[in-house]
Amino acid sequence: MTEAGTSGETGLGQPLLAKRTSKRWLISAALTTAIVALPVVSVLFLALFPDENVWPHLLDTTLPRYLITTFKLMLGVAGITLVIGLATAWAVTMCEFPGRRFFEWAMLLPFAVPAYVIAYVYTSLLDYAGPVQKALREVFGWESARDYWFPEIRTLEGATLMIGLVLYPYVYLLARAAFLEQSPSLFAVSRSLGHSAISTFFRVVLPIARPAIAVGLSLVLMETLNDFGTVDFFAVQTLTAGLFDTWMNLGNLGGAAQIATTMLVFVVILVTLERYSRRRQQQFAARDNRDPIRRFTMSWPRQMICIVVCAVPVILGFVIPALTLGQYAWEYFDESWNSDFIRNTLNSLFLSGTAALTTLLIGVTLAYSRRLHDTRGMQIMMRLSSLGYAMPGAVLAVGVIIPLAGFDNWLDGLMRDTFNISTGLMLSGSAFAMVFAYTVRFLAVSAGSVESALQKITPSMDMASRSMGHSPGSTLLRVHLPMLRGTLITAALVVFVDCMKELPATLILRPFNFETLATYVYQFASDERLAHSALPALIIVLAGIIPIILMSRSISNTRSIA
Repeated sequence: MTEAGTSGETGLGQPLLAKRTSKRWLISAALTTAIVALPVVSVLFLALFPDENVWPHLLDTTLPRYLITTFKLMLGVAGITLVIGLATAWAVTMCEFPGRRFFEWAMLLPFAVPAYVIAYVYTSLLDYAGPVQKALREVFGWESARDYWFPEIRTLEGATLMIGLVLYPYVYLLARAAFLEQSPSLFAVSRSLGHSAISTFFRVVLPIARPAIAVGLSLVLMETLNDFGTVDFFAVQTLTAGLFDTWMNLGNLGGAAQIATTMLVFVVILVTLERYSRRRQQQFAARDNRDPIRRFTMSWPRQMICIVVCAVPVILGFVIPALTLGQYAWEYFDESWNSDFIRNTLNSLFLSGTAALTTLLIGVTLAYSRRLHDTRGMQIMMRLSSLGYAMPGAVLAVGVIIPLAGFDNWLDGLMRDTFNISTGLMLSGSAFAMVFAYTVRFLAVSAGSVESALQKITPSMDMASRSMGHSPGSTLLRVHLPMLRGTLITAALVVFVDCMKELPATLILRPFNFETLATYVYQFASDERLAHSALPALIIVLAGIIPIILMSRSISNTRSIA
């Protein structure tokens, strides 16, 4: 009896210890979610209770113009990305033509070019003093701008085209993945009924792929709403530009929070429409969705059309900007390679690396906590932790600066009253604010990737580890993390590159005399010194190519091709 009782106590003690350890993971996830959601709560609170309510003034003056311009920009970018993304995804997936394998991954290359960089490049090429118009004047003998008409690049239409050229890969990426997952029997049945390839695309393929396309389009529109560098350089008055103007020029943080809340309404509408578009669509994998895809054979003229359709976006969105930046970087290398460039490069590497590691640690914590506690509450916490990815960078910066500045002021007042010492801006005026903003904004990338990968690991491995006496933390370190190594590296790289490109939040939150490559490029462009911004811009573009190759490989490996 004594031995049995002792054994029973030990058997009960282990589950009790495991339960306590598991609860710690849940508490950690809850605290992390609360911190991540803090910027959203801060923006809403300040918008509702500002020190100076300028909302009536905004409604009567600038806000309607911001709203209309933003809507036009988003509508135009949506049209461009849908046309390019769907046409190219269909061509490389279902049509056989020369160079198809090259375009499978090359279509993603414009993803590496930030919108503000491509805007600076084409402005330098197409402005009155640029090489294109100079060549036209020499060829036709024109002496001034009055002698000919040339489209103005610094317009709403120009900004729409620039942003569309670098964001279409969102639609291309998800549409191609959806096309690869569809059953070959659907194409065979459609063709046996006499439908052409185009008819099959519109009648069969497009309706089935609509949920994936809706997700890609919603990401495009959120990134469009987030853009500041392009619209500022082209003097296009969107909500993001209005937020900067209200805060930086007018000095009204409450008004900026109210504009930020308006932008959040846009985000909520986009997310709601995306979910509504696929509310009744439930798809299951077909038995033959792993069978080789048999592409359509086409005549030579149609093959040439496919080549042109795929080549034009790559040339305009990557080749021309990359070659132009390379030429400028080579010509001005001696001037560009200086102590400022090296210091700013190190700043970008430090901030992006720190943010990547932070998001990875938090993402693993959240994803593993959900694996241990797959409850409704945990699902809600995962969604709340992903809010930052849907928030424009400028909005997020407002939400970050409010609580951090409040804490700094409270601590400074306390230290002054107690020790007669001023602590200054310890958090809001340091790199911590930038890392915090990056982490909140890109946490969804790492958390989503880890959660998806964890779902593919059978629960029996957890049970086996626990039966051997390992705690949840030990199981994570010994079993799951080694299996997730590839996913963790990919997620960290994607977050790293996104942080390197981030401009709006960095402009607002950076400390004094602290620059990153993104803000360094922005300052040169603002001073119309586009050639001097080439080297740092080229570094940002080159850094973005690595995750593109990884994404392309992961998609291509999902389906065998005949």
